[in-house]
This record gives sequence, structure tokens and C-alpha cells, in this order.
Amino acid sequence: MHILRVEHPLIDFAAWKRSFDSDPAGREKSGVRRYRVTRAVDDRSFVAVELEFDTLAAAEGFLAALQGVWGRVTGTVIANPKGRIFEAVEAREYQ
Repeated sequence: MHILRVEHPLIDFAAWKRSFDSDPAGREKSGVRRYRVTRAVDDRSFVAVELEFDTLAAAEGFLAALQGVWGRVTGTVIANPKGRIFEAVEAREYQ
């Protein structure tokens, strides 16, 4: 499994969330298996999103699509977005 982790400060959370929910990059059709949105507890204007993919190629393709979206919205709802792909090495759930 590959995880694309995206982090960026927000200018307006509500506007960002509407944009995120409209899914301009097409998460499901791009191979996203699941995602998680988190906000920093010490800075509510900072968001991180983790998107899981079955393949590295799918994660790389989606990152490229996101970079296109970022080019259109940076400065309006987000600032300074960063994306990095990780490979899952181990996971464990505790009850």
C-alpha cells in the first residue's frame, strides 16, 4: 500500500472543505482506496490528508493531478501545499 500525505495551511477551512468535497482531482477514479482528513490541534488552519493507494503509480498520478489543482487554488483556500508518497511498511490495530 502507498500513502500520499498532503499538508498545507488553510486560508478558509469551510471553503477548503467545500472544494475538497467537490473532489476536483477525482479521488475514487484515480485509485484512492480511503482517505483521512486531520487538523492540527494547535493550529486549526493546518490540515493534513492521507490518501491510500494500491500502487505507487496510482499515488504518483494522483499527486500530479493534485499539483494541477493546487496551481489553480493556491492563495485562495490553501497556501504552500506539500505532498509526499510513503510506502506502508507495517500497521497494527489495538482494541
